[in-house]
Amino acid sequence: MTKARWSSLGLSLLVIVILVIWMATGEVKEAREQAPEESTAAETSPTHVQVRALAAETYQPMLRLQGQLEPWQSVDVGARVAGTVEQLHVALGDRIEAGQPLLTLSTDGRDSVVTQRRARVRKLAADLDAARSLGSRNLAAKTDILGLESDLAAARAELEAAELALSHLEPGAPIAGMINRREVDEGTLVQVGTPLFEIVQVARLKATGHIPQQEVAQVAVGQTVTVTLLDGTELAGQVSFVASAADSSTRTFAVEVDVDNPERHRTAGASATLNIHLPERQAMFVSPAYLALDDAGRPGLKYVNSEDRVVFGRVRLLNVSSEGAWVTGLPDEVRLITRGAGFVSEGDTVVAVDATDGQG
Repeated sequence: MTKARWSSLGLSLLVIVILVIWMATGEVKEAREQAPEESTAAETSPTHVQVRALAAETYQPMLRLQGQLEPWQSVDVGARVAGTVEQLHVALGDRIEAGQPLLTLSTDGRDSVVTQRRARVRKLAADLDAARSLGSRNLAAKTDILGLESDLAAARAELEAAELALSHLEPGAPIAGMINRREVDEGTLVQVGTPLFEIVQVARLKATGHIPQQEVAQVAVGQTVTVTLLDGTELAGQVSFVASAADSSTRTFAVEVDVDNPERHRTAGASATLNIHLPERQAMFVSPAYLALDDAGRPGLKYVNSEDRVVFGRVRLLNVSSEGAWVTGLPDEVRLITRGAGFVSEGDTVVAVDATDGQG
């Protein structure tokens, strides 16, 4: 037997011996179709969050509107008879009282007409007295007496019309206020209806605005209003009217406010901010940074309840500024999460650390 065949035989015998030993020890390893189950991870400890105790307090919210200021009253005075302006008794900007004469028109013979008609009335009155005296003695017919009574009534009506026309020659101010516009000068010829003056009353003003439909239920007649002018001046007012139906194009409700203007600020016709004082309610003042939105996009705050679980409470914003936000909708007392709110979800159990402890 050759040396090569002995070498091949020896290698085969060595392989057979190794296989026998492996099978004898029972260490045949079978492949598994599924991966081994993962071991249960050790439970993590609750997240630490910083909280601050908050309590509701009385707050009076305001509804802010952009409005327009108008004179409390504005009256255009026109000529009631034709004539020529003989004299002006007031000037632009004058403060006047109700009934004060504004100007004088030419009489154009109207005074003579009044004199004539007064004389006719006196004559007819005397004739009627005489006829009645004769009638009491059956010396005058009843029809004559009735005719004189009719003539006297007509003469008195004509006299009244003439006196009224004479009084219109010196028109008086229908309201107290200020002369805001003058349309005539001395020597101007006017006809019936010709504009003479515009008188405005600015000791009181009327502010108008429009309330969004979602806010109108909170506004009622009598509520206090603070009116802020463009220069920062504040005037006191009160709601006097709220529309019962919305404007069909804007879906807003008209509101009117009576505004006191004792110093007669020249602000009629200008814009202003209307701050309507709404009924007081319990609310909390928080930093806007603590506000979050739920899945529906509604604002809310995260706080910790008595069982140390996270609660997301939806809130209503009453007023928001750079300093903070007044909100309502939470319990009267809460432990608000001030740090770590982004790392916990509603329902999580947490370790609440009071902010005053200096821990976080």
